Amino acid sequence: MSKRNSQASKNAARERLRVERERQAKRDKARRQAFVAGGVVVALAAAGGIGYAVVQANKPSYWEGLKNAKVVAPAHTEGAKGSTVVIGKASAKKTLKMYEDPRCPVCAQFEQTVGSTLHKDIDDGKFKYQYVGATFLDAHDNGVGSKNALSALGAALNISPEAFLDYKSALYSTKWHPDENDDKFKDDSYLIKIADTVPALKGNATFQNAVKKGTYDAWAVNMSKQFDNNKDGVTGTPAFVMDGKQLNGGNMITSVDEFNKVIDAAVKG
Repeated sequence: MSKRNSQASKNAARERLRVERERQAKRDKARRQAFVAGGVVVALAAAGGIGYAVVQANKPSYWEGLKNAKVVAPAHTEGAKGSTVVIGKASAKKTLKMYEDPRCPVCAQFEQTVGSTLHKDIDDGKFKYQYVGATFLDAHDNGVGSKNALSALGAALNISPEAFLDYKSALYSTKWHPDENDDKFKDDSYLIKIADTVPALKGNATFQNAVKKGTYDAWAVNMSKQFDNNKDGVTGTPAFVMDGKQLNGGNMITSVDEFNKVIDAAVKG
């Protein structure tokens, strides 16, 4: 082989090597781009998944979503969205406003001790009774029982004021009122079971359908705002207000005698 042919062969070999290196460089670049693109897709997918999870976590719960929902008010209510519930004889000159939470154990204690006297005073026209339902106890365990029971009370009120008072007494009774830490009122079936002990509500399809369908759920949420935004200085339940003043210094009333004494003084005042 001549030197010329030998040099030509070497030049050809170097050219082939150069071309091969360029091809390999292109393949390496393509792989790097594919890897980066894949990483971006994975990152975006992960971010999207996280974003979706965050959105889902921050979605309002069913009850929170009712804050701006259309309110169906029960019969026997007054005011905007049925936010005022007053029961009693029109001739009664005074009105006793009571703040109560369905899950409140102290409210249950009051109803079990003084409830029958309260109901008699209403029937006798000693005063009108204004009910303000609170649901703040749900917040301590992320429960819904107070709201659900308040909605069921709305369903009872829709039947009659008497059914409402009797059902409230049943909810607070020693037999049916759960421990404060037991969110038992969240179950519609339990609320209906209690209602079956009230003559006006026993087997009452109108009441039961309202409870199951949540007809008065938005009303319950709106009603509870009356407690949250109250101007009476009330921070807990039960609370008793007459003529804009909290009775008994805002303290619990634990006996019939104490109740009569406080009420008589307020009615005369």
